[in-house]
Amino acid sequence: MGEPASAPVGVFDSGVGGLSVLGEIQKLLPGETLLYAGDCGHTPYGEKPAAYIRERCVAIAEFFHRRGAKALVIACNTATAAAAADLRAHYPGWPIIGMEPAVKPAALATRSGTVGVLATTGTLQSARFAALLDRFAADVTVVTQPCPGLVELIEMGDLHSPHLRALLSHYLQPMLDAGCDTLILGCTHYPFLKPLLHELLPTDVALVDTGAAVARQLQRLLTQGGLLNLGQAGATQYWTSGSVEHFRNVLHAFGMHSDVVESLGT
Repeated sequence: MGEPASAPVGVFDSGVGGLSVLGEIQKLLPGETLLYAGDCGHTPYGEKPAAYIRERCVAIAEFFHRRGAKALVIACNTATAAAAADLRAHYPGWPIIGMEPAVKPAALATRSGTVGVLATTGTLQSARFAALLDRFAADVTVVTQPCPGLVELIEMGDLHSPHLRALLSHYLQPMLDAGCDTLILGCTHYPFLKPLLHELLPTDVALVDTGAAVARQLQRLLTQGGLLNLGQAGATQYWTSGSVEHFRNVLHAFGMHSDVVESLGT
């Protein structure tokens, strides 16, 4: 595609969850200019048909492509499962990094031999997730837990209300009863719940997510393509298909301050 190293990287999610991945990229690659799109007007993806999710992903990918993004990060497990293959076929030569639940590191880390997965219905029902289990979890017991309602609360900026605490406790209990000592956070929204999870879980239960691994993969692909920016990063820009004011408020609630939030015209 011929973009220079100074070109930005596009990052998107069904809503604000991908901000957890954006933070990992900012930490590892402080020289990269980042563009973030939260498809908040269409969230959550996890309960929607795959064809609908693919349609949204294509629209957002094209939005970034027109803006000269040198790489694309799909900061959403459900969107990756539904659309990553189609996007790579549609944009050959464009580095596209997706998400997947951290089944391999969790299977290696467990001591009890039982791993729990908190994820959306869409991720747990995907062929991609089934393939991960076949490949990496043959020797461990995996307890999966769909979590309807969590994404919606996090999208509201709610990280610690009594209602959220009760809902999360309800989802955790079957995994604790099964003896899980390692929990996979299988949605990019869920790392924002780590402080609450540490309150609710025994101290010997490990949490595993993939944001840092995605940042490292982006670093590898940019380096291989001679696209790693060694200069100064520009300001991160944000777009949302939902309320700009609400998105700005959630950014502030998450400690990620920005006044530059625009409406996603797609």
